[in-house]
This record gives sequence, C-alpha cells and structure tokens, in this order.
Amino acid sequence: MTPKGVTLKSNSRKMKFARRFICTLLQMRKPRPVSLSIEEVRARGQRIKIAAYWSMAHAVGSRRAWSRALLFKLRNRARYQTIMRRRSPGLKTKRVIKNDTPGELSQTKKLRQLVPGGKTMDMCNLLEETAHYITCLATQVKVMQTLADNFSK
Repeated sequence: MTPKGVTLKSNSRKMKFARRFICTLLQMRKPRPVSLSIEEVRARGQRIKIAAYWSMAHAVGSRRAWSRALLFKLRNRARYQTIMRRRSPGLKTKRVIKNDTPGELSQTKKLRQLVPGGKTMDMCNLLEETAHYITCLATQVKVMQTLADNFSK
C-alpha cells in the first residue's frame, strides 16, 4: 500500500524530487540541541526551503527556464554567502527592497516577478513556464505533506 499522493513509477518527477529532497535533508541533519532559539528555527526552516527548491529544480533538470534560473540563483547565493563569511564573519548585510515603478504593478509584471527567470521571457513562454512551475510546486507540496504525515505518526 502506498501513501496518498505517491506513485510507484520510479522515474516520475514526484519520485525524483522525493529522493533528492530526502537525501538533501539527510545531509543537513545535525544533532538537535535541547532548546532551539527563534533564530535557529528560522535558519532551519530556510535550509529546508532551499533544499526543497534545489531538489525540485534538479528533478526537472535544465529543460525548463525556471529551473535553470532557480539553480543559477541558488548557486550564486551559496557563493555570495561563502564570500561574505570569509570577509566579515560577524557582519550581517541588510537587503534593500526597491520599488522601481510607483503605484500598482500590472499582472504581467507581477507574474514575471513570481516565476524564476520570468523577467526575460516573452508572454507565451512566460505562461507556459508558469503552468509548469505551478504543477511542480503542487508536486512539491504533495511530497512534503506525505513526508510530514509519515514522520508525524
């Protein structure tokens, strides 16, 4: 009997994502301290989120523009954090969010901001990549829900 939401096809996107995600989580696993501060809980949640996105983009591969953009962003983020740790271990940088266009953004601009790599796509490709990205996010949610259900028992 298989858990709800998991298929038996070993080459399906869902299974590829699940395998990669579990392997990544196992690599992150450290002995848990007795009490976790709020900062440690946030950092752990951020690492899980990055692992989920990394696994999802790897499961899709380089066939999709959003997965290439997401992998590129995650690789650059890792390099940037390594450089910043070497330069100043105690100094944290603040991110400044700038709003280029005053007022409300159009729906297309909002969609371009949501889909990784969407800023460089034409409208037809943007809609196609958005549809694929949404199905992959839904798969990600199903796999993570199945894992949470199985480990909470």
